[in-house]
Amino acid sequence: MTTMPTPATPALVARTSRVATPSTALLDLLPAGTDPRELCSWVRRGEGMVGWGRALTHEVRGPDRFAEAAAWWRRVCQTAVVRDDVELPGTGPLLFAAMTYAASSDAACTLIVPEVVVGRRGADAWLTTITTDGSLPYAAAPGPTTPPRAPGEVGFADGAKSAADWELAVGTAVERITRGDLDKVVLARSLIARAPAPIDPRWLLHRLADRYDNTWVFAVGGLIGATPEMLVRRDRGLATSRVLAGTIRRTGDDAHDLALAASLARSSKDLEEHEYAVRSVADALGAHCSSMYVPEAPFVLHLANVMHLATDVAGVVEDGSSALDLAASLHPSAAVCGTPTVLADALIAELEGMDRGRYAGPVGWMDRSGDGEWGIALRCGEIAVADPCQVTLYAGCGIVSGSNPEAEVAESDAKLVPMRDALTGG
Repeated sequence: MTTMPTPATPALVARTSRVATPSTALLDLLPAGTDPRELCSWVRRGEGMVGWGRALTHEVRGPDRFAEAAAWWRRVCQTAVVRDDVELPGTGPLLFAAMTYAASSDAACTLIVPEVVVGRRGADAWLTTITTDGSLPYAAAPGPTTPPRAPGEVGFADGAKSAADWELAVGTAVERITRGDLDKVVLARSLIARAPAPIDPRWLLHRLADRYDNTWVFAVGGLIGATPEMLVRRDRGLATSRVLAGTIRRTGDDAHDLALAASLARSSKDLEEHEYAVRSVADALGAHCSSMYVPEAPFVLHLANVMHLATDVAGVVEDGSSALDLAASLHPSAAVCGTPTVLADALIAELEGMDRGRYAGPVGWMDRSGDGEWGIALRCGEIAVADPCQVTLYAGCGIVSGSNPEAEVAESDAKLVPMRDALTGG
């Protein structure tokens, strides 16, 4: 067998300087008029990073996509020339990426090294500039840009399946689970949104950050969303993962919502779904970590539109795995696939009727030390490459033996609310 040589990757030159904490929000720094595929974001409660431009890009596909992405990033970092005056997780050359859910997807995983990154963590703020021309880059700290405009009157149409057809698919899944074929499956649906003018990704990011400040508001290669689920964070040897499974919609009445939260915490159906998800994460992380901590019971996470059962799992990384390596071992978790994984994946392929692409795949960032944060691309939409007036929205629900198909449609509607409201100003 002849081995093809690995294409040469241009050497990066990166400079990170400490800057005064921006007086404006990080998202306000994103330049107007930039191609949606060249804007990057990972922001929660005003902290994180935003980036723009493309110093380097790369795409991977197939069953070895995680290993190939990690290997490419290692090669980039090995030849990079770095001047880092801050030395925090997220400084120096930075990779933003959105990985596909399935190995068989027609879509490609998107890996982007921006030309400019601005970050904020606590009292620290920094600016990283990156080039491939061999010179040490320098740029003045950017200021706020022209505010984004609303996309206008947005119309919605069915995606791969109508709500009625998706309800039938859920019913079929419940039948399979009840007869013992599998324990749980996560089924997703899509919705097509269309605006009269090109959609400014900054509008979506601002709207999501304003309404869902305890989620990670992300953008990578035209995929935009607000995920409440941290698949894995690696920070100086400590790995943590937030598991969400089991959902109930909020009413807007605080007293009623407290009662609903209590009922969620006692729901056998939701507790069963949550237990599967926690077990799958703990088992996967345990292969790389020591001193594992898995709480005995979940807590209720309150978001603007829904409440979730949540559990934070933690461990000390003992085998040198990077954040992306850990994400690969966790994906797909029971929270986005089901249990057992192989059977759930097969049922997803049979019943969903669509290619998930990068929806429900790991999305996030990693620095040259292997530290990083990878969420799951949920509550999100993808701006069409060929038509910037169109965005496809996604939402999914965990189906177990006690699931009610009509209630699952209502839950999926609730999970579509963040992106629908971001588009319409609701």
